[in-house]
Amino acid sequence: MTLFPLFLATCAVPAAAGILFKPGQWYRDLDKPTWTPPNLLFPVIWAMLYTLMSLAAARVATMVGNDLALALWGLQITINTLWSAVFFGQHRMLGGAIIIGLLWAAVLATTVAFALLDVLAAVMMVPYLAWGTFALALNISVWRRNRGRAAT
Repeated sequence: MTLFPLFLATCAVPAAAGILFKPGQWYRDLDKPTWTPPNLLFPVIWAMLYTLMSLAAARVATMVGNDLALALWGLQITINTLWSAVFFGQHRMLGGAIIIGLLWAAVLATTVAFALLDVLAAVMMVPYLAWGTFALALNISVWRRNRGRAAT
Protein backbone atom coordinates (compact mmCIF):
# COMPACT_ATOMS: atom_id res chain seq x y z
CA MET A 1 0.00 0.00 0.00
CA THR A 2 2.99 2.31 -0.21
CA LEU A 3 1.69 3.52 -3.59
CA PHE A 4 -1.67 4.61 -2.16
CA PRO A 5 -0.53 8.22 -1.49
CA LEU A 6 0.66 8.53 -5.10
CA PHE A 7 -2.69 7.43 -6.51
CA LEU A 8 -4.57 9.61 -4.04
CA ALA A 9 -2.40 12.59 -5.02
CA THR A 10 -3.31 11.90 -8.65
CA CYS A 11 -6.97 12.24 -7.66
CA ALA A 12 -6.16 15.78 -6.50
CA VAL A 13 -6.18 16.84 -10.17
CA PRO A 14 -9.89 16.18 -10.82
CA ALA A 15 -10.65 17.36 -7.28
CA ALA A 16 -8.91 20.66 -8.08
CA ALA A 17 -10.95 20.96 -11.27
CA GLY A 18 -14.05 20.57 -9.13
CA ILE A 19 -12.82 23.36 -6.87
CA LEU A 20 -11.91 25.65 -9.79
CA PHE A 21 -15.18 25.14 -11.65
CA LYS A 22 -17.84 25.45 -8.96
CA PRO A 23 -21.55 25.07 -9.64
CA GLY A 24 -22.34 28.73 -8.94
CA GLN A 25 -25.48 30.66 -9.69
CA TRP A 26 -25.85 29.19 -13.18
CA TYR A 27 -26.25 25.70 -11.72
CA ARG A 28 -28.48 26.87 -8.88
CA ASP A 29 -30.85 28.40 -11.44
CA LEU A 30 -31.17 25.22 -13.53
CA ASP A 31 -34.27 23.07 -13.42
CA LYS A 32 -33.09 19.88 -11.69
CA PRO A 33 -34.95 16.66 -10.89
CA THR A 34 -36.21 16.10 -7.36
CA TRP A 35 -33.67 13.30 -6.90
CA THR A 36 -30.71 15.69 -7.25
CA PRO A 37 -28.51 15.28 -4.16
CA PRO A 38 -27.77 18.33 -2.04
CA ASN A 39 -24.58 20.12 -3.10
CA LEU A 40 -22.94 19.42 0.27
CA LEU A 41 -23.09 15.69 -0.44
CA PHE A 42 -20.89 15.80 -3.56
CA PRO A 43 -17.52 16.45 -1.85
CA VAL A 44 -18.25 13.68 0.67
CA ILE A 45 -19.07 11.19 -2.07
CA TRP A 46 -16.02 12.16 -4.13
CA ALA A 47 -13.69 11.90 -1.13
CA MET A 48 -14.92 8.35 -0.57
CA LEU A 49 -14.67 7.45 -4.26
CA TYR A 50 -11.16 8.89 -4.65
CA THR A 51 -10.03 6.97 -1.58
CA LEU A 52 -11.50 3.68 -2.79
CA MET A 53 -10.21 4.01 -6.35
CA SER A 54 -6.74 4.90 -5.02
CA LEU A 55 -6.73 1.91 -2.67
CA ALA A 56 -7.80 -0.32 -5.56
CA ALA A 57 -5.07 1.02 -7.86
CA ALA A 58 -2.44 0.65 -5.13
CA ARG A 59 -3.37 -3.03 -4.76
CA VAL A 60 -3.17 -3.64 -8.51
CA ALA A 61 0.05 -1.64 -8.90
CA THR A 62 2.03 -4.34 -7.08
CA MET A 63 0.81 -7.15 -9.32
CA VAL A 64 2.40 -8.70 -12.38
CA GLY A 65 0.56 -7.98 -15.63
CA ASN A 66 -1.01 -4.74 -14.41
CA ASP A 67 -0.09 -2.55 -17.42
CA LEU A 68 -3.54 -2.43 -19.02
CA ALA A 69 -5.36 -2.07 -15.70
CA LEU A 70 -3.22 0.89 -14.63
CA ALA A 71 -3.42 2.49 -18.07
CA LEU A 72 -7.22 2.29 -17.84
CA TRP A 73 -7.09 3.76 -14.33
CA GLY A 74 -5.07 6.67 -15.73
CA LEU A 75 -7.55 7.10 -18.58
CA GLN A 76 -10.55 7.26 -16.28
CA ILE A 77 -8.93 9.82 -13.97
CA THR A 78 -8.04 11.94 -17.01
CA ILE A 79 -11.62 11.83 -18.31
CA ASN A 80 -12.88 12.56 -14.78
CA THR A 81 -10.84 15.77 -14.75
CA LEU A 82 -12.63 17.14 -17.82
CA TRP A 83 -16.20 17.07 -16.58
CA SER A 84 -16.24 20.07 -14.20
CA ALA A 85 -14.61 22.36 -16.75
CA VAL A 86 -17.07 21.37 -19.47
CA PHE A 87 -20.26 21.26 -17.39
CA PHE A 88 -19.72 24.01 -14.82
CA GLY A 89 -17.06 26.04 -16.61
CA GLN A 90 -18.47 26.07 -20.14
CA HIS A 91 -22.12 25.33 -19.21
CA ARG A 92 -22.17 22.52 -21.76
CA MET A 93 -24.66 20.08 -20.31
CA LEU A 94 -24.70 17.69 -23.28
CA GLY A 95 -20.90 17.80 -23.45
CA GLY A 96 -20.85 16.90 -19.76
CA ALA A 97 -23.15 13.95 -20.38
CA ILE A 98 -20.90 12.70 -23.18
CA ILE A 99 -17.87 12.95 -20.88
CA ILE A 100 -19.65 11.05 -18.13
CA GLY A 101 -20.63 8.38 -20.65
CA LEU A 102 -16.99 8.02 -21.67
CA LEU A 103 -15.97 8.06 -18.01
CA TRP A 104 -18.48 5.33 -17.19
CA ALA A 105 -17.08 3.14 -19.97
CA ALA A 106 -13.51 3.76 -18.77
CA VAL A 107 -14.46 2.95 -15.15
CA LEU A 108 -16.20 -0.24 -16.27
CA ALA A 109 -13.13 -1.27 -18.30
CA THR A 110 -10.88 -0.46 -15.32
CA THR A 111 -13.09 -2.49 -12.99
CA VAL A 112 -13.01 -5.50 -15.33
CA ALA A 113 -9.22 -5.22 -15.75
CA PHE A 114 -8.83 -4.97 -11.96
CA ALA A 115 -11.09 -8.02 -11.49
CA LEU A 116 -8.74 -10.09 -13.62
CA LEU A 117 -5.93 -9.27 -11.19
CA ASP A 118 -7.60 -8.73 -7.81
CA VAL A 119 -11.27 -9.18 -6.95
CA LEU A 120 -11.10 -6.87 -3.93
CA ALA A 121 -9.67 -4.07 -6.08
CA ALA A 122 -12.56 -4.52 -8.51
CA VAL A 123 -15.08 -4.46 -5.66
CA MET A 124 -13.58 -1.16 -4.50
CA MET A 125 -14.35 0.30 -7.94
CA VAL A 126 -18.04 -0.69 -7.88
CA PRO A 127 -19.23 2.39 -5.90
CA TYR A 128 -17.52 4.60 -8.49
CA LEU A 129 -19.30 2.75 -11.28
CA ALA A 130 -22.61 3.11 -9.44
CA TRP A 131 -22.03 6.83 -8.86
CA GLY A 132 -21.10 7.24 -12.53
CA THR A 133 -24.39 5.62 -13.53
CA PHE A 134 -26.30 7.98 -11.26
CA ALA A 135 -24.28 11.02 -12.40
CA LEU A 136 -24.91 10.21 -16.06
CA ALA A 137 -28.65 9.94 -15.45
CA LEU A 138 -28.62 13.22 -13.50
CA ASN A 139 -26.57 15.03 -16.14
CA ILE A 140 -28.90 13.85 -18.93
CA SER A 141 -31.97 14.85 -16.92
CA VAL A 142 -30.56 18.34 -16.25
CA TRP A 143 -29.68 18.72 -19.94
CA ARG A 144 -33.17 17.67 -21.07
CA ARG A 145 -34.86 20.04 -18.61
CA ASN A 146 -32.68 23.01 -19.57
CA ARG A 147 -31.85 22.65 -23.27
CA GLY A 148 -32.52 26.31 -24.07
CA ARG A 149 -30.64 27.84 -21.13
CA ALA A 150 -27.02 27.60 -22.29
CA ALA A 151 -24.71 25.89 -24.71
CA THR A 152 -25.58 22.21 -24.78
